[in-house]
Amino acid sequence: MKKILAYIYTPLYWIYFVLCLVLFQPIQWITFNVFGYNAHKKVVDILNWFLLSAYRVMGTGLHYINPYNLPKDQSLVFVSNHQSMYDIPGLIWYLRKYNPKFVAKKELGKGIPSISYNLKKSGAAMIDRSKPEQALPEIERLGKFAQSNKYSVALFPEGTRSKTGILKPFALKGFAKFLECMPNALIVPVAIHNSWKFNQHGGFPMNFGEDITWKVLEPFAQNGESASNLLRKAENAIRQDLGQVLPKP
Repeated sequence: MKKILAYIYTPLYWIYFVLCLVLFQPIQWITFNVFGYNAHKKVVDILNWFLLSAYRVMGTGLHYINPYNLPKDQSLVFVSNHQSMYDIPGLIWYLRKYNPKFVAKKELGKGIPSISYNLKKSGAAMIDRSKPEQALPEIERLGKFAQSNKYSVALFPEGTRSKTGILKPFALKGFAKFLECMPNALIVPVAIHNSWKFNQHGGFPMNFGEDITWKVLEPFAQNGESASNLLRKAENAIRQDLGQVLPKP
C-alpha cells in the first residue's frame, strides 16, 4: 500500500516543493533589498517551514528533540550526520533561534530558486571542490563572520551524504578551522535519523510514511581540548544515538 501511495503522492509533493522555492525567490529578494538581513532571515525560516510541510504530503512524520537549553547569546557549532538534502530544512527551521550558517558546494550557489539566493545572502561558505585550496579560507571567513555576530554554524563533517544512513568517518580540517575562529563556541552534536529513507529511490518515487527525527545531543565546551578529540567526542555521541557504535579494536 505504501508503494501505491508513494507513486500517487510524489507528483503532488514535487509540485508543492518546487512552488515553495519559486514563490519565495522574489519574496526573499524584496525583503533583503528593502528591509535587510533580519527580515530576510525570517522569510527564509518561513520558507523552510513550508518545505517541511511538503514532507507531510508524503505522510512523513517530523520529530525534533532538544532537551537542552542552548544559549542564544553565544556562537554554537552544530555537528551533524548528513543523510540527504532533506536534512537541511529541519536544521534551519528547528534551530532558527541560533541562526545557523552552512557550508555548501559552490554549485548550489546558482540556478536553484530560493536556495541559491539564500546561500549567497546568508553568508554561507561556498566550497569549490575543484579548488581544495579555496575551502579553508572560505570556512575561515564564515567562522569569523559567525563569531563576530554571535551566529552559529552547522557542519556536516562526513563531507558528503550517506545514502544508506551508515555514518561515514568525520573529517577534521573544516571543524578545526571553525574552532580556531570560534574559540568560545559551544559544540552541539545533532543526530539525524532516517532522512535517507525519504528519497531512498532518488527523486521518484519518494517514500511514503517515513519518520525523520532531528535530535540535539548533549552540548559540550571546548575547554582547551584538541580539535581531533572534540570531533571524536561529537562523532561518538552521534554514532551512539544512531546505534552505529564501532567495535573496539
